[in-house]
Amino acid sequence: MAELRNYTSLRVGGPAKKFVDVHNEAEIIAAIEAAGDTPVLIIGGGTNILVSDNGFDGTVIRITNHSLKAEVDACSGATLTIGAGENWDEFVKLSIERGFAGLETLSGIPGTVGAAPIQNIGAYGHEVSEFITRVRTYDREKKEIKTFTNQECDFSYRNSYFKSHPGRYVVIEVQFQLRMGIESTPIVYAELANKLEIAVGEKALVDATRKAVLELRAAKGMLLNPSDRDSWSAGSFFTNPIIDAAVAAKLPENAPRWPQSDGRVKTSAAWLIENSGIKKGDSFGGARISTKHVLALTNAANATAEDIAALAKSAQKHVQDKYGITLEPEVNLIGLNLQ
Repeated sequence: MAELRNYTSLRVGGPAKKFVDVHNEAEIIAAIEAAGDTPVLIIGGGTNILVSDNGFDGTVIRITNHSLKAEVDACSGATLTIGAGENWDEFVKLSIERGFAGLETLSGIPGTVGAAPIQNIGAYGHEVSEFITRVRTYDREKKEIKTFTNQECDFSYRNSYFKSHPGRYVVIEVQFQLRMGIESTPIVYAELANKLEIAVGEKALVDATRKAVLELRAAKGMLLNPSDRDSWSAGSFFTNPIIDAAVAAKLPENAPRWPQSDGRVKTSAAWLIENSGIKKGDSFGGARISTKHVLALTNAANATAEDIAALAKSAQKHVQDKYGITLEPEVNLIGLNLQ
């Protein structure tokens, strides 16, 4: 049996009862149908999951389909259709090399293209939903292909229709609309603007923006590096909470606040954790809060999945006790919970 620790960025996880690699649409559908009514776990890069030490008592299907279809128009830009198994950052790099702009602030995010719409990945003020036009999926319930428009994906902060209906839709391809050009989208995130030495709202060269984003992510331990156990993580373990204005008003004055269109307020999970008493480098068993960023929980010393879950629970409890806010995991928990 395949040990799932060999297929996840956290390097934890027990055996899969059955493990299948699939390389194209026909193989994806065949593997799903062959699994029948038994549990199925779909993975790509394994970068956003924490799998129990007991493993997965079902079929793990790893999607590795690599395909790229491009339609380029000098006026309207490019429509790119990418296989779900393509490495996300390799796709971003390729898009920039081919003269397309838009995805530069999303550089360095680990995982595959297929996972991007599910999580509605984002960084430095932009989300992937800004650039997606279609998502082609296999509907496991109706046993048919279903293509979603951007609006039908029901995107919101780190959420989508697919995430709200777990296990039903398997992403096969994602279509993006990108513009041609050498300038970035407006830089709306102060940290990145400072790095680029420009004002918030200004643009920068796409190449320079990608370079700056990668450097910022590396400094936070958010770039996977096989030789650096401080980067053996699943990225940001918790999402930034979106809370009622009344709750936000009770936070200290220096707590980050980003007003939302519905009247609620987004605040920083990292700020809440650090100010609740959790520190970089805190550990439990073989798990450790990254020494570079408190949102990254790492496998520092042959951690078990339970070690990492216990460390996450500790961060949750500290924030709940001090601020009355419940942190929600961004990482998908397989066979585990934080209750």
